[in-house]
Amino acid sequence: MTSTLGDLTPRQIVSELDKYIIGQAKAKRSVAIAMRNRYRRERVGDEMRAEIIPKNILMIGPTGVGKTEIARRLAGLTGAPFVKVEATKYTEVGYVGRDVESMVRELVEVAVRMVQEERREDVREAAERAAVERVIDALHPETRQPTTQMQSNPLSATLGSLFGGNLSANQSPSATVGTAAPAGTTEQHANTREQARSDVSRGFYDVRLVEIEIEETPSMPIGVIGGMDPSMGGADLGDMLGGLIPKKRTKKRVTVQEARRIFALEEANKLIDMDAVKREALRRAGENGIIFIDEIDKVAGREGSHGPDVSREGVQRDILPIVEGSTVNTKHGQLKTDHVLFIAAGAFHMSKPSDLIPELQGRFPIRVELDSLTAEDFRTILTQPRNALVQQYMALLGVENVQLEFSQDAVDQIAEFAMQVNDQSENIGARRLHTVMERLLEDVSFDAPEQASGPLKIDGPYVREKLLEVVKDADLSHFIL
Repeated sequence: MTSTLGDLTPRQIVSELDKYIIGQAKAKRSVAIAMRNRYRRERVGDEMRAEIIPKNILMIGPTGVGKTEIARRLAGLTGAPFVKVEATKYTEVGYVGRDVESMVRELVEVAVRMVQEERREDVREAAERAAVERVIDALHPETRQPTTQMQSNPLSATLGSLFGGNLSANQSPSATVGTAAPAGTTEQHANTREQARSDVSRGFYDVRLVEIEIEETPSMPIGVIGGMDPSMGGADLGDMLGGLIPKKRTKKRVTVQEARRIFALEEANKLIDMDAVKREALRRAGENGIIFIDEIDKVAGREGSHGPDVSREGVQRDILPIVEGSTVNTKHGQLKTDHVLFIAAGAFHMSKPSDLIPELQGRFPIRVELDSLTAEDFRTILTQPRNALVQQYMALLGVENVQLEFSQDAVDQIAEFAMQVNDQSENIGARRLHTVMERLLEDVSFDAPEQASGPLKIDGPYVREKLLEVVKDADLSHFIL
């Protein structure tokens, strides 16, 4: 379910998040209010709107309690562009590695893909009709309409020879080739195409192989001005020259069904206005974008520390202007980050939020502490959320006609064992349930294709038989669970 911001009140947002995430009511309320404030900001006067900035959120809590999932589900719920990054992947300016501005460029790329998909959906019917015509051209080349003799653009010809393009793909018409077909032949061709159009649309030719000519996707950009990677904000020479460089085309043998898909995508791309797509993507990323910065605690320096902490502070200072609001150059245009919502998260086991530089602390005014998960939470996570873990395994093995049935005491025992292992070793939250479930159903998953189909009951004794020895042996559970 994807809704607009205006469709969802904070209470409705929390209700939707409750379907997937157990507990963490404070965090859900905070992100719900932050999203609703965006809707409110859009409806105040222009002068006031420019002054209202997002209240960024700092989530504090151990791993596996739902920090990332809350932000991801929220973005999916509202249709907002969303990226998740790890603070530890960035290096201070002047060092080898990714610079912090790349998180903004990733956000713009996500927004461009989102808008592109929406625009393709808008022109889908027209693109599919054009794709059917191209498939008929490949199946019955004799019925094609008379083509035109093309006179190539001299610059296009030169660039085509330099970059390996297909000149026929980008030429300007001058005169019609060939003579008009006899009236009887023309009518026969029209009838042939009409019949083929019906057959292709009904899927009659879906498995038939046909040779088609498609645009080749370049493995790397043609060139970049200034020697910069285009993903780092450099200008791609291919983008700037646009249609002057002919697209390189290649022949490929595929089924008619696949040909329709390829042609429909090509035709849709011809029908959409990429300049309009980029403008809308930049607007959407700037107004509704969410950047989730995980492991922010790993770049927090500790009092009295030296050495690597100097670089950590440098990363914080590089992140600061982006969070405060700055203009970042991307290959699609400039993006102002003033109204991007930043959600930072960290466990803060070895450090505390006050170890962040004061300027960065001030840019995350809303702080939410997430609770550690209990055995009761584990029981709920196993069965209640939409597409819960137990339901996932039942669906997976159902493909092999193995009908898993989990009793309540089995669910209780799995939750207890997961809690014990978290207490004995590293607490990884709900992720421990995945390792426990994999170990529990390892034999069933391996033997499922050969064993007799039918119901298989997973109860308390079965769980204890498979897991008790591993859980009791602390050394063994460290390696297996």
